[in-house]
Amino acid sequence: MTTTSVGTRKPARRSTESDGPKRTALRRGLGDLRVALLFVAPALVGFVLFYLVPTIRGIYLSFTDYSILGNPVWVGVKNYVKIFQDKLVWNAMGVTLEYVLLNIGFQTVIALGLALLMYHVAKSTLIRGVLLLPYLVANVIVALLWFWMLDYQIGIVNQVLQWIGIPRVAFFGNEFWAIPTVAFVNVWRHMGYTALLIFAGLQAIPGHLYEVANLDGASKWQTFWKITMPLLRPVLLLVMVVTITGSFQIFDTVAVTTQGGPVNASRVIQYYIYQRAFSQQDFGYGSALSVILFIILAIVAFLQMKFLRGNENDLS
Repeated sequence: MTTTSVGTRKPARRSTESDGPKRTALRRGLGDLRVALLFVAPALVGFVLFYLVPTIRGIYLSFTDYSILGNPVWVGVKNYVKIFQDKLVWNAMGVTLEYVLLNIGFQTVIALGLALLMYHVAKSTLIRGVLLLPYLVANVIVALLWFWMLDYQIGIVNQVLQWIGIPRVAFFGNEFWAIPTVAFVNVWRHMGYTALLIFAGLQAIPGHLYEVANLDGASKWQTFWKITMPLLRPVLLLVMVVTITGSFQIFDTVAVTTQGGPVNASRVIQYYIYQRAFSQQDFGYGSALSVILFIILAIVAFLQMKFLRGNENDLS
């Protein structure tokens, strides 16, 4: 009896001893989780209050007829049907697409060139800081600055053009030049920040790959296309997703300079949403336009991630 009882007690003692470290690890994990949630809580509260709740309310209002002076009246998909019949919507989407193509095309190419110059030539921290300065200035101030500089009568740019014998150009007042000028202003502001993102990606590429390519006799052009661009793809994808999403939401530069004119030459979709919702007090229709824009941006981001293989790493 004594032997049997002692024999039956030993496994229980071993189980208790082995459960001790597990319980300690579990308590530590729960403690780390509480600390992590404490740090994440402010951002999570801000996300819920300023993003999630307005998004849900906006989706609801898109199915209603609502002005700020009354209560929402449910109308179903009436607003969405009106969108596809609204010629101004199609014009605004066309203008926005033109702006996106100009902004993304020039900004990406110029930023890539600046990043390569910073990586190979200009390695001064001061120069990198100067490139970032335009991005640190508020977009409204940048728009006002260029609006004055490009003014047809008193703008310094037109003064210089006239001095060298070129006729003055109504940059913001001409239907042909309005959107390219707005795109130029935003390229000037964002190209330094985009260049720094690409520069960070260049620094992550292992240096021995360039040494091996140099030993194999590869030219700089071949090294750029065979090594730099493939390994830079994840960063370029990030840049493309961020810049395209931001370009579709261009508003402040247009609101400060052209206000959608002349005629409808610079009425981008975001400015049209603002006009319908706040100028015409048609919040239901404006919300429906916002939902359509949200869906378009989600599809564009998904296609970029899918076809540019955003979940793969060429370094692995």
